[in-house]
Amino acid sequence: MALIQPDPALLDVVRSVERVTVFSGAGMSAESGVPTFRDALTGLWERFDPTELATPQAWEKDPALVWAWYEWRAALVRRVQPNAGHRAVAEWADTAEVTVLTQNVDDLHERAGSTVAAHLHGSLYAPRCCLCGLAADLDDARFADLRDEPAERITPPSCESCTAPVRPGAVWFGEELPADAWQASVDAVEHCDLMLVVGTSAVVYPAAELPLRALRAGATVVEINPEPTDLSSAVTHSWRATAAQALPVLAAVGQGRSPRM
Repeated sequence: MALIQPDPALLDVVRSVERVTVFSGAGMSAESGVPTFRDALTGLWERFDPTELATPQAWEKDPALVWAWYEWRAALVRRVQPNAGHRAVAEWADTAEVTVLTQNVDDLHERAGSTVAAHLHGSLYAPRCCLCGLAADLDDARFADLRDEPAERITPPSCESCTAPVRPGAVWFGEELPADAWQASVDAVEHCDLMLVVGTSAVVYPAAELPLRALRAGATVVEINPEPTDLSSAVTHSWRATAAQALPVLAAVGQGRSPRM
């Protein structure tokens, strides 16, 4: 899509801020080619309902099935690269205090060079013991066998401490958001000058509360999304653009450079 020019008032704000919070959603990862949650239910997985794969009940019923699906998703992500939006956020952090919060379970922000303060929905790359919670250190070489064809069942590895099965690091339906990730997110939005809500409709609670908290705390809140959302009317600025289009512009302005538009 053609880039719609940003509001000059927004660029003036970006030039003056010191603390920036970036809150990213599925749209940002989709630009890199990461399948959305339901798009990953293709091929071998198309006969499954998400509730058969992404709930505590599904794990209890068939851990090998659930583990195989998450391993497949993790392998798919490793095939793609961070986009210009991810890279711009990482570069902006060289000259400003940039805090990254994400609803995405991939590692594209990290691979672009950012430190992620909170993975609100967990991470495909943070498996942990389902019993004692110990983080599992697994070799990425395991993804090599999944490059061409997924396996319908893969026995989960065992915890090094208690030998219980290791579970995926994503937050499942019916589970609460990680308390530490939520608190880090609240702290970030309540103490920033500028919040960028990127590639997410931000309508699912409690995550949808974050832009509203930032507004109440006095921050400028900017929605970056190609399509209008329920959040559009509430924010300070709403820019109809993709992450890869908008974030390099804002990062350049924030760093005192002339953006390419």
